[in-house]
Amino acid sequence: MPTADAGRLAGLTRFAIRVSGPFRPGLPDAARRKLPAEQESRLAGEESRLAEQESRLAGEENARLLASQRRFLQDASHQLRTPITIALGHAELLARTLVGRQEGHDIQVVLGELNRLRRIAERLLVIAAAEGPEFLRLEPVALDSFTMEILRRWRPTANRRWQVGRLDKATVQADRERLSLAVDALLENAVRHTADDDIIKLSVVAPGSAGSAGSRVRMIVADEGRGIPPELLRHIFDRFRSGDGGHPRGTGLGLALVRAVARAHGGEVEVHSAPGHGSEFELLLPGPSGPPTLPPPAPAMKDSGGGKLARKP
Repeated sequence: MPTADAGRLAGLTRFAIRVSGPFRPGLPDAARRKLPAEQESRLAGEESRLAEQESRLAGEENARLLASQRRFLQDASHQLRTPITIALGHAELLARTLVGRQEGHDIQVVLGELNRLRRIAERLLVIAAAEGPEFLRLEPVALDSFTMEILRRWRPTANRRWQVGRLDKATVQADRERLSLAVDALLENAVRHTADDDIIKLSVVAPGSAGSAGSRVRMIVADEGRGIPPELLRHIFDRFRSGDGGHPRGTGLGLALVRAVARAHGGEVEVHSAPGHGSEFELLLPGPSGPPTLPPPAPAMKDSGGGKLARKP
């Protein structure tokens, strides 16, 4: 037999041996169809096992990275708090001795920035701890009285028309301190994006009451501010993001903190906004266990002028 023919025959033999050998995952469909049913089943099982193993390893790696990120945030926040507190103390002493001088104005700027740094550190700590098992200390919280307490505390802080909208009676299992932090962050955001005499209104809507859908209690903070562009709404709750492209006096962490607290309670936070039409943030919390027994909604309240709260007639 000529040498060229012998070479072709050897090549065909090697190809036949490869094709008739054991099949492995990733075999082409045409070759897979020639497999006996039992062997094809084993092959499918092996592929499934490998996919599950890959998914498990990816999940473990993601969990490790998230845990590492939380530890970093906690450690960094703890390390920041002490020097910031010391610097604030010295700056406040200087401010008292520089009243009425140009340096006094400068030290007030320093104080403002140090306080902003302190808020960043504190909020990073809350966000980092939000997924921990000891983050919440649950107790019954009556949201109607809780809402009034918060508004009385906030009313002197800004020249806005503070209003109470619908105020259903609803008691939830919540961490009062963490929930206060979340609502404070929403009100701080509302103040920052409104002007003098704009309305900021806080409402509580219980599940099962007229006009309410779903099984969650809704705490709503609505404002008459400039609203949020549609392209920013998707990222509004991300860390170090805000609805105005980064307000110079904000921390960029307030809304991220709200989402962390809401999810720790088994809830969520939503926003509805459009430029020129204000914004409405809804803090959704799991409702009371069992069918709610709700009295008629309490009369809403409005601003009677000068920032004072009064009941609507």
